[in-house]
Amino acid sequence: MTTLILTVAGSDRPGLVAAVADIVDAHGGNWESSQLAELAGVFAGVIQVSVAPERENELQEALRTLVGLLTVSVHTGADAQAAAEQPITLQVLGNDRPGIVREVSAVLRAHELSIQDMTTETRDAAMAGGRLFEASVAATVPASADLAALRADLERLTAELQVDITLE
Repeated sequence: MTTLILTVAGSDRPGLVAAVADIVDAHGGNWESSQLAELAGVFAGVIQVSVAPERENELQEALRTLVGLLTVSVHTGADAQAAAEQPITLQVLGNDRPGIVREVSAVLRAHELSIQDMTTETRDAAMAGGRLFEASVAATVPASADLAALRADLERLTAELQVDITLE
């Protein structure tokens, strides 16, 4: 089986997921996993699909019929992650301000961590006023990473950004 990663985006409306699912199914594909969301009136998602190699081209061609409804990009998936990598989870919480994602992702990049899943949101701070920023990051750490140095850099960042960062 060939793994395809579909990225989809378009104006939100009912039936978008069904339109993609119908095409995947009609061409012998299997919807493996996905992350889908509506953000500011735009439907966006990433979908992992498996399909027999001999049907890959016809599936990709059929997905092009969604033009006007959704913008679809198709990428070939890579092999599974190396066994030497270990998973970590990072939680970030603090007053919202520009640059938090940039600063946190720069530390992760410097230590060669690969982000597997990241969810962020801002919301009203109930007691203090203003906005709170919250992020949850699942990443993989290469065996060669210096976890003590990673922790030190994250601790430095908590002071600079005035946020709480929890590493598990």
